[in-house]
Amino acid sequence: MLFGAHLSAAGGLLPAIDRASDVGAEVIQVHTQSPRVWKPNAYSPELLAEFAQRVREHPHVVSTVCHASYLINLASPDPELLEKSRACLVKNLEVATLMGAFGLVLHLGSHRGVGFDEVLGGVALELERALDHAEDLLGGPSCRLLMENTAGAGGTLGRSFTELARVLEAAGGDPRLGICLDTQHLFASGVSYESLDDADEVVRGFDEAIGLERLGCLHLNDSKVPCGSNRDRHENLGEGLIGRRALGSLLGHPALQTLAAVLEVPGPERNGPTASDLAAARAIHTAGLRRWRRRAGAGSTPQLRRAPQQVRDGRTGSRRGRSPAGAPSQRER
Repeated sequence: MLFGAHLSAAGGLLPAIDRASDVGAEVIQVHTQSPRVWKPNAYSPELLAEFAQRVREHPHVVSTVCHASYLINLASPDPELLEKSRACLVKNLEVATLMGAFGLVLHLGSHRGVGFDEVLGGVALELERALDHAEDLLGGPSCRLLMENTAGAGGTLGRSFTELARVLEAAGGDPRLGICLDTQHLFASGVSYESLDDADEVVRGFDEAIGLERLGCLHLNDSKVPCGSNRDRHENLGEGLIGRRALGSLLGHPALQTLAAVLEVPGPERNGPTASDLAAARAIHTAGLRRWRRRAGAGSTPQLRRAPQQVRDGRTGSRRGRSPAGAPSQRER
C-alpha cells in the first residue's frame, strides 16, 4: 500500500512535489485548480509536462492523483451552473491527465431534493460526455475519473455503494470510471468497520455491488462526527470517532494492499497533513496487517481478488470500448 497526502498547490505545482517528499508521501494529491472558484489556473502544457516528468523520476514521490473542483454539480437543475460544471470537469480532466495523474477524484454533486432517480440518467450522460470531450482535446486517452462516496448530507449523490453502482450501470459500465473510497464519508454514511469481520463485510459488499477492479484509491481520514451522522468532517488519524483499530481493520484488508491511501486530515497545526500524520497512517496499516495475518494463520482468510495495482499514469485507453491501462508502480507497500 502506498501512502499519500493532499497538499496545497498555492505555492506552485512543482514545489508541491518537494512538500510531498518532506512529509514522507509516496503519492501526492492536488487540486487541478482553486477548488472554490470557477476560473481555472493558467498552467502551461510545459509546466504540466515537467510536473509529470519530475514525479516519474522522483525517488520517493511515485504517483499523482488530482481532485476536481468542489463547485461541480452534474445534477444541477440550473442550466448556467450545469454548463459551468461541464466546462470545469473537462478542464480538470485535461490538466490531471497532462500532469500524469492516475485519476481525478470527483464529487458528483447534489440532486437538490428532486431525488436520485430523477437525475441519474443525466449525471451518467454528463460523465461520459466530459470524458469524451477531454479525450478530444487531449488527442488521446484521459486519466480515470474516480467518483467519491459521500457522507450522505442533503441530496448528495454517491452516499452508498448501491448509488455508485447505479451511476456506473447508467453509464454503460464505462471503463474510464472508477471509485475513490473515503473512510470518513463511509463511516458518516452509517457504515462501521471496527472489527476484521466488519471490514471484510465492507470490502465484500463493495466487490459485489461495484467490483474491486473499479476501486482506484482510498481517502484516509478519521471522523469528527459519529457513525451515521451524514456529515463530512475529517479528523486526524486516531483523534476521531473511527479510531486507529477500525482504520487498521480496513487498511490491512488483503484485497486493498495495492491501493494508494491519501490523507486529507487537518494535521496537528490544522494546516494539512504532516510527516507525523503519514507516520501514524503507516503504523495503523502495520497494526492492521498484523491482525489480518494472525487471522490468516488461524485459517480464516478472505478469498477475494485484489484491487488493481497502483499506477503511475492512469490513462484509460480511450472511450468506452477499451479497458483501463497503465504502467504499474514499481512499489507495492
